[in-house]
Amino acid sequence: MVVINQKNNLNFGDNNSPEISLNSNLRRWFSRNIGLWKSNRTYFLNEKQKTYNLCMNIKIQALENKSQWESHYKFNWYPEKKYNFFDENPQFKAQGEMRAFIRGHQLMRENFYFTDNEGISNIKQVDEHEMIFESSYDDWYILEHTRLVDSDNYRFRVIYSWQQNKLKIVENHHEIKIIK
Repeated sequence: MVVINQKNNLNFGDNNSPEISLNSNLRRWFSRNIGLWKSNRTYFLNEKQKTYNLCMNIKIQALENKSQWESHYKFNWYPEKKYNFFDENPQFKAQGEMRAFIRGHQLMRENFYFTDNEGISNIKQVDEHEMIFESSYDDWYILEHTRLVDSDNYRFRVIYSWQQNKLKIVENHHEIKIIK
């Protein structure tokens, strides 16, 4: 199993150094995601050999920064309507909130989707429109690609989730920005 920074070690220098902590490209990319998104999702659950389609809402907000070199965000999600998906798959949260901030090339999360544990997602920038997030927590390894398209009015996300080295979930999200 690939483990990414399981001990939450940050080895990129002095946390108060603006040259190291501030990454204007990441801050700019995250600011382009702020707003309310309608997220049409397809979940492929490998164990059940079953596919689900549902619509979620995602609200992304910028929070007041605790540090001038860190950008803080809040992510809220909730379903458009009631889905049996959440009854059949109780490990998925129908609604919730996550707070996170950027430090260097990492997203410091107060919690993850499948757990309330805090942790780190390493960020790789593909180009000015796409980021890749790599996370590991508990026995999960998550790889998420998020791409902004058409002047940031749409997003495409694909998420692969392995549990104990077995691919368990593949998600495709086609998202439309409702409110900026």
